[in-house]
Amino acid sequence: MSVSTLAVDPSICTPLPVLGRDVTVPLVTGGTITYAALDYAASAPALQRVWDDVAAYAPYYGSVHRGAGYLSQFSTDLFEKARRTVGEFLGCRADDQVVFTRSTTDSLNLLGRALPADCRVFVFETEHHASLLPWQDAQVTYLDAPRSPRQAVETLERALADRDPHGPALVCVTGASNVTGELWPVRELAAAAHAHGARIVLDAAQLAPHRPVSLVDLDVDWVAFSGHKLYAPFGAGVLAGRADWLRAAEPYLAGGGASRRVARRADGGVEVEWHESAARHEAGSPNVIGAYAVASACTALTEAGWEALVAREHCLIDRVRAGLAGIPQVRVLSLFGDDAPRVGVISFVVEGWNSSHLAAALSAEYGIGVRDGLFCAHPLLHTLLGTAPEAPAECGAPSLNALRVSFGAGTPDEHVDRFVKAVRQLVTEGAKWTYRTEGGRCVPAA
Repeated sequence: MSVSTLAVDPSICTPLPVLGRDVTVPLVTGGTITYAALDYAASAPALQRVWDDVAAYAPYYGSVHRGAGYLSQFSTDLFEKARRTVGEFLGCRADDQVVFTRSTTDSLNLLGRALPADCRVFVFETEHHASLLPWQDAQVTYLDAPRSPRQAVETLERALADRDPHGPALVCVTGASNVTGELWPVRELAAAAHAHGARIVLDAAQLAPHRPVSLVDLDVDWVAFSGHKLYAPFGAGVLAGRADWLRAAEPYLAGGGASRRVARRADGGVEVEWHESAARHEAGSPNVIGAYAVASACTALTEAGWEALVAREHCLIDRVRAGLAGIPQVRVLSLFGDDAPRVGVISFVVEGWNSSHLAAALSAEYGIGVRDGLFCAHPLLHTLLGTAPEAPAECGAPSLNALRVSFGAGTPDEHVDRFVKAVRQLVTEGAKWTYRTEGGRCVPAA
């Protein structure tokens, strides 16, 4: 169904409270304006609820899994409850493990280190670099960008059918593109992987903040995501799923917490017995506040209700896409077409404009923060643009890099309306200020 055909009750289009919603920034043309944060796909602002929960816990901070004191026991209990909350949020199975990491990138590198010998990895060129690159030590088959969900499944099935049927295999796929926002056919890809004896890991960095994610419902083996895209502060991520490969692998980091017993051997060396639980890959003092913040965000989104959150997001997507469609110079980037279901991530190019120049003008003259460039997905941008992305051009010179606007549960209607109006004014009237190149980026001239 096309997003534009969705009937949405305007009364549900109310943003969740987030940090920074009242921050004002200066404009080069004079005065100040409330900042419009429209770069959620990079890092979403923390929910006020999450920040309040973290602040309430901070005085009770203590060492985890180490101390006998009250605060240590309190923090340990909080940390393990956070693990259970995240597991419930992800619909984990009874024997799945939830490992706290630093980010999606860290999670997928951890899994990459846990692959069995001779494992072959299948990954589409459309992936974010976080899921495209961690498999350097494995045999990797890179799949061409599909132009429809059906073609994605067919491409994967052909690739898996051609492999050695006796060796282990892993498929890595995104849930929602960080460039186009389009949803991928995860269930169908998981069915294809399992039919050919392969496992599948879901990069849910862009999916989890916008849609419910369940390992059981999607039938995936692992899921990875980052807290800072899920309305929690920086520094915490999750890898959740099947335990067997993780238990069989050497610890991702060697050190305290990962080890159950360490003893000197008669030959002078050290003998180590590693934990088999998630602690095996969580060596060192864990990021308790980060884990608690992620769990708090999971709880807040669940309590807000996914039906209302998704409907509200469709409302915003519809407004942005309709507005950009009314600007002839704008071309929105897409793999699967206009009717493909998507989350609040939209990338586009503007005829005659350098992407850095337009992004700088949006910020300096309108107080709007967006992303420009290649979004850590260079092969995908190559495909979408129809040519190799260019090196940053001098400010004012057209370039074939893109701009990305992204939004979510904390975005007010006024922010997306201001964005569309600003793009239209800049394209039709030009920038009001002069810009220069500094460090490869356009910045306002003094």
